[in-house]
Amino acid sequence: MALADRLQFLSPSLSLIHFRKSNSINIHPLCSLHYDSSFTSYSSPFTEKHSIQRYQRDQWLYKNQLEQITSCSFPPDSHLNRENNIALQLPELKKLLQVLREKRESEGCSKGKYGPGNVFLVGTGPGDPELLTLKAVRVIQSADLLLYDRLVSNDVLDLIGPDARLLYVGKTAGYHSRTQEEIHELLLSFAEAGATVVRLKGGDPLVFGRGGEEMDFLQQQGIQVKVIPGITAASGIAAELGIPLTQRGVANSVKFLTGHARKGGTDPLFVAENAADPDSTLVVYMGLSTFPSLSLKLLHHGLPPYTPTVAVERGTTPQQRTVFAELKDLAQQITSAQLISPTLIIIGKVVALSPLWSISLKETSSLVEAK
Repeated sequence: MALADRLQFLSPSLSLIHFRKSNSINIHPLCSLHYDSSFTSYSSPFTEKHSIQRYQRDQWLYKNQLEQITSCSFPPDSHLNRENNIALQLPELKKLLQVLREKRESEGCSKGKYGPGNVFLVGTGPGDPELLTLKAVRVIQSADLLLYDRLVSNDVLDLIGPDARLLYVGKTAGYHSRTQEEIHELLLSFAEAGATVVRLKGGDPLVFGRGGEEMDFLQQQGIQVKVIPGITAASGIAAELGIPLTQRGVANSVKFLTGHARKGGTDPLFVAENAADPDSTLVVYMGLSTFPSLSLKLLHHGLPPYTPTVAVERGTTPQQRTVFAELKDLAQQITSAQLISPTLIIIGKVVALSPLWSISLKETSSLVEAK
């Protein structure tokens, strides 16, 4: 059955979207979903794919199937039946839509005559819940439905109201729980039902968060969207480490770069020649896989090999890990430390202004002497 056919109840506008065709599927109980049991002991501040915490948080979508998790064996995390997971969720999504419509009608609105609900794109910052704005907290606590990404921290999700519903729509390399088109349709469908819908995004929703695409889609459908900014990872993590992103006489500009590659390759999307400016600070988002290529290109285009750099994994959370190194050494140091996503990379002379820079140099020197 085509994906569009299985989701058609969500919105009349679904017919305008061309989804990929898929083979017919058989709906299996939740225990057939791929689940990595290591996540029960793995301490992450975020929602890792297929973790049991995700299904517990979103248990309203699965009803009586959740208890089967503890008694089922899960196959290796390599061939997740994404569509099977969506099919399991559809009945409860449909019920929620009906409940929300009836709620609006019971509040005195004539059937079919009320306007759409509110959609908020909310930035939740880099992970520390205390970095949320007061406005973000107020909106989160008033939502009917919250669609959240992987990099919305667990502590932030604990702030939702008692009657709110959570729906995970996160993406990681090799696994998208929902396509971007499906996210658009979910936002539209629940807004049309009169719900207060909150789209939760890590960092700032309009900085490498595809918030602009969602806002544009909804506005074209006549849905008003309100954006609540968040502290982007560059600002939050730099502040955590005591790094000024700009400094008179040191860095007169700052550039935010995406480390994403075309079609999953190892070369970053941007041109390194334009980024190799010793008087600017470079901040690379989502750049773990492409950084070895990027660093070589930056060196080739003239950025000094001794340029101070830092890579920060899961910044501003209790699980934060940090690697300081000169540009020529950072790729190897990242590999040695086995940093994982999300990791932010800051490149530039301002990194040396962090009080942690001199400490890291002393530690490196001590390790060399010990050898």
